[in-house]
Amino acid sequence: MTQERYNRVLIALHWLLALALIGQFGLGLWMEEIPKDPPGMRAYWFNLHKSIGLLIVLLVLWRMAWRLTHAVPALNNTPAWQAKMAKFTHGVMYLLMLLIPVSGFLGSSFSQYPVKFFGLILPRLWEPQPVFKDFLSEVHEFSALTLAAFVVLHVLAVIWHTVVKKDGLLNRMSFKSP
Repeated sequence: MTQERYNRVLIALHWLLALALIGQFGLGLWMEEIPKDPPGMRAYWFNLHKSIGLLIVLLVLWRMAWRLTHAVPALNNTPAWQAKMAKFTHGVMYLLMLLIPVSGFLGSSFSQYPVKFFGLILPRLWEPQPVFKDFLSEVHEFSALTLAAFVVLHVLAVIWHTVVKKDGLLNRMSFKSP
């Protein structure tokens, strides 16, 4: 018998990460508009963004480990090219879900400000280097925008499967009983 659905842990991690990433993306866009004066307000939101980002990378690693060690449902009745595109798209999204928080953390660690995890100051890895900070900030922002584009593509594919093909693909990522 072939597995028709993802297991509950992978489903929970999928939806938790989806909400966290959408919230984090929105927070990242919004906090760029916070004025630098007074400094406390901007620092608070940037530190919260960094703390959530560090939690997200842990969730992504957990999800990747779980995905690699547990069976997933086959893409039945899906043309080979679509299965390859789905695999490619998911691979790129996993890569970006790691690159975004890692580039954010590394960029922050090259800044003049300490990296805080919910108020706990993390050890400084190296001295501030504005050139590296700026480069990694660009990588961070570009990767976040690229992930957003891939998420839109992912959602459009789900809508197509649900509305046009009506093949029940979304049920694979649902908590409801079969």
